[in-house]
Amino acid sequence: MHQNTSSVPAGASRRAFLQTSAVLAAGAPWIAGSDNAQSAEAKAPLMAYVGTFSSPLRDVLPTQVDLPPGNGRGIHLFQVDRTTGALSPRGVYELGTSPSCLVVNAAGTLLYSANETDRVGAANEGTVSAFAINRADGQLKLLNTVRSGGAGPTYVSIHPSGKFVLVANYFGGSVAVLPILPDGSLGAATDIKVDQGTVGPKQAKNAPPGSFAFSGHDRTHAHMIEADSAGRYVLHVDLGLDQIFVWKFDAQKGVLTPNDPPSVTLPPGDGPRHFSFHPNGRWFYSIQEEGSTVVLFDYDSAKGRLTARQTISTLPPGFAGSNFCSEI
Repeated sequence: MHQNTSSVPAGASRRAFLQTSAVLAAGAPWIAGSDNAQSAEAKAPLMAYVGTFSSPLRDVLPTQVDLPPGNGRGIHLFQVDRTTGALSPRGVYELGTSPSCLVVNAAGTLLYSANETDRVGAANEGTVSAFAINRADGQLKLLNTVRSGGAGPTYVSIHPSGKFVLVANYFGGSVAVLPILPDGSLGAATDIKVDQGTVGPKQAKNAPPGSFAFSGHDRTHAHMIEADSAGRYVLHVDLGLDQIFVWKFDAQKGVLTPNDPPSVTLPPGDGPRHFSFHPNGRWFYSIQEEGSTVVLFDYDSAKGRLTARQTISTLPPGFAGSNFCSEI
């Protein structure tokens, strides 16, 4: 996904503008059941869960005064018509901590939300919540909420083992591993890594002419975290450092160890935001928020190594102005 922001007023922060993108990404429909499911399973509703911003962030720069207070109410539930795709509202799980990113487990029984807040009491930290999904009607039941290991958690994913939730903390510049307990609730972090390094330049190397897309390089910003399909390695991006980190993952202890090499670097200022593995497991695509590029890497799953092979622009020829990329 890319959005043309050439009409956005100069000075508007990328977090404010991309809130819409974050909501859309978090609200991608989850399909409950499959064509091969048993008859009882086939009767389960097809649900879509939409995460929203419901509270303001307080730990922001003085220049980011345009951040809205948050107009969402929590996690919005919709039933999807299996024939037409039409959405029908099925209520809201009220949550005032901005559950902006959501993930559902493979069995369709659990949902986890990254609550993009920046404070828990006096602690400069956000939270992650665990919910049980009622398969009969798609409704949510809160199991528990734990600290995310940093401020502003913006992304959650589930390790292929099904035993851990991985979380990226945008404002904290950190990533954490949260164990999934037998009842689906979450335990305290088994590991937290804080990104270290030199922040990239404000102006992206590959920014189009006239771009003001530079607000993400004020500090470290972990933006996405996910394991490869085998679960042996965990990768995460830091937009502020222009780096993709690769970790060896201990699936018994839930511990991250730097790989060799520990990271790859993107062009200065381009700001990697999200990534996606090709189903073949050998190709890895990174989208750069402020440079408006997609970089193709060859991925060596045996060694957890990324080798850049191609870079293309997401913009049409001759584009001038500002653009922020979001999802891939």
